[in-house]
Amino acid sequence: MIDLLYSDIDEQLRSSLRSVLAARSPWTEVLARTESDKTYDADLWRAVAVDMGLAGLIVPEDLGGAGASYREAAVVCEELGRAVAPIPFLGSAIVATTALLSAGATDLLPDLASGTRAAVLVVPFATAPGGITPTVAVEGGRLTGTVTTVAEALPADLLLVPTPGGLYAVEAAQALLIPVTSFDMTRQLADITFDGATGTRIGDLAAADVGLRAGAALLASEQLGVAEWCLETTVAYLKTRYQFGRLLGSYQALKHRVADLYVDISQARAVARYAAACAASEDPDLPVAVAVAQAFNPAIAVRASEECMQLHGGIGFTWEYPVHLYMKRAKSAAIAFGSAAAHRTELAKLVNLPASS
Repeated sequence: MIDLLYSDIDEQLRSSLRSVLAARSPWTEVLARTESDKTYDADLWRAVAVDMGLAGLIVPEDLGGAGASYREAAVVCEELGRAVAPIPFLGSAIVATTALLSAGATDLLPDLASGTRAAVLVVPFATAPGGITPTVAVEGGRLTGTVTTVAEALPADLLLVPTPGGLYAVEAAQALLIPVTSFDMTRQLADITFDGATGTRIGDLAAADVGLRAGAALLASEQLGVAEWCLETTVAYLKTRYQFGRLLGSYQALKHRVADLYVDISQARAVARYAAACAASEDPDLPVAVAVAQAFNPAIAVRASEECMQLHGGIGFTWEYPVHLYMKRAKSAAIAFGSAAAHRTELAKLVNLPASS
């Protein structure tokens, strides 16, 4: 059986990263950044990617990385979800890096592992594993076309572009990146247009799909982090807020709501840990684990944010309180890498569950 427990190294990594996030990216800073034109936090990315060395967490040591696994990377995603951190870890350090590893494009990995450059897989944010449909054509090594709603593209230096002829690497300076209105203001979307950009073929489309599957697996840990913050913040509020002369936490109906949420989050943790463990060990059950994770965890994160907002009463609905940041992250992540419905359909195929008549 796969061990789903956190190791001592996991807990040490969690503690270190949580301290950095608390010092450099408190929710007040994140909220203020959403009201500016710089939603991406370059200083925080430098602290996490370069100073802590987490950009190369899953990159082998001989390529300049830490040589860790997706289990440790899942802990990082969990903490980044708890902080709704506006940095491209999932897109660059997980999806793009995994695609490059799968493609064997080792010459591009040292810069990504060092954190001095970031990369992004150029697909719409809602693209599910196995669902890449190239919209960029290539002729004579030059790319033409547009890809819409790409997440975490604006801070990227390197673009990994799926085309009918395979996966191409393109310098971001050769493309036109236009920010679009994003529901989750901590994860900016952009439309990317190529007009004769020079690219280098680095592998088959299968490598891009491997990257997407890893992203979907670890997104479950980010969703877990969002849900955990919402539960802990709600419980802390109910233990200190009085209504009609009584602590809100003393009302049985509210106790039941947070207890039910605690149970659901415990299940979400097991699901997320299993997906990360399967990715780390290259377990053949990975497609099933990913489908289960993205069929289950999105709804838990969304419900946790809704409960957090409602149980905080009036203040929970205000712009000055951070709950809306978590609700938007949960809602947008619910359609990332494929909707829950798409993953349920995929899961039915994987386990040979016949369709209803």
